[in-house]
Amino acid sequence: MKHRIILFILISFSLYSCKNINTIQLVNPLSEDRTDEVVVISRAEIEQQISLEKGNVPVFKTGENLVPYQLDDMNGDGNWDEAALLLDFAANESKNITIGQAAEDEAPKFEKRTNLRLGIHQEEGGYKEVDYYEALPCTSDFKIIAQGESVSWENDKIAFRVYFDCRNVKDLFGKLKPEMIIDKIHTPAIPNYHDLNDWGMDILHCGSSLGSGGIALLKNDSLYRLGSTDVYEYHKITEGPVRSVFDLVYKGWHVDGDDLEATERISIYPGKYWFQSDVTVKGAPEGSQIVTGIVTSMLKREPFSFEAHRFQCIGTQDVQSLNNDELGMAVMVPQDELGKIGRSSDTNFYKLGYKTVPAKSFSNIISETYYISQNFKNEVPARHYFFSVWGLEKNQWKTEEGFRAYLSDEAFLLNSPINTK
Repeated sequence: MKHRIILFILISFSLYSCKNINTIQLVNPLSEDRTDEVVVISRAEIEQQISLEKGNVPVFKTGENLVPYQLDDMNGDGNWDEAALLLDFAANESKNITIGQAAEDEAPKFEKRTNLRLGIHQEEGGYKEVDYYEALPCTSDFKIIAQGESVSWENDKIAFRVYFDCRNVKDLFGKLKPEMIIDKIHTPAIPNYHDLNDWGMDILHCGSSLGSGGIALLKNDSLYRLGSTDVYEYHKITEGPVRSVFDLVYKGWHVDGDDLEATERISIYPGKYWFQSDVTVKGAPEGSQIVTGIVTSMLKREPFSFEAHRFQCIGTQDVQSLNNDELGMAVMVPQDELGKIGRSSDTNFYKLGYKTVPAKSFSNIISETYYISQNFKNEVPARHYFFSVWGLEKNQWKTEEGFRAYLSDEAFLLNSPINTK
């Protein structure tokens, strides 16, 4: 994929001093300020320029100020292999970033602005957070084992969840405060997330739709939900102040006679009203397309679609939240990968007898969804971005114009990466 908010960059290092400190220069090419830009540098690039002593880790500064960062093990070998940095830039600003080192137990700590959680119910009560778990199959009686029914992720602006069972529908929480809240959901601290609290609430009704960015496959003009698979696994990759990343792994995805496998890697960053989704499918039939979409069950106005800075965007903005106020949702895919834009049937298939999960009045047949499909290649990740904003949190989100302006601005930033010199 060529549109990235994570900036994997080839960096020219210059010797900063005889103390084994090196400098990189990063440049904002735009004539406007930018906040919460994430830059990723590989360990190999760092170690080509600085010899890390045993037990030490890199430290990053601009002048005398520490740069918030985290060290991530992205390939699961037990060692960090990437450094993710969080930076603000003034218009056309150049920043010199120095790299030093410190003992691992003396490395600086930073405010946590992203968060993940899968809590599994314990026999003695409560929920235990896990880094890996396999969901229960749908072949037996339906049973909820996860805290808040879901895998959840958040930043300081918005929170999302995806049901950790065969429904596999994405949902969202509106937030009124920057604090991390998903660890408290379904606990005595936040026993009821359906009513408005000082932090926010669950603001979306999903039904049997794709909710807020659920995944499906389009084959011969039919939609097939990524759900009811033989295997459904959660893998935590990293979690911290700069980004949180996890995988949802599916095996035995049966689509009209084809057996597929899929992995969705979800990433969330500070300060953004969106998450990034990289979907990889194996075994998909030729001509099929990856689909994601937005629930329309409470939509009263027509949805919108427009092109912005090499992205195709679809969205809705209406008084459609469970708090009866403004809620905007959107999907952005690269324009050169655009497939089809459409709406599913609004038929209630559950009432017609297609009862996948009777306990939740849920049908696996997708309905009440505005969707966009994406061309892809087998075993090659296809990326899209899912956005959500809540009018109660910010006046800009009370109008479609305000929401669309934000979408266009974010598309511009995604296509205008920080440069190196």
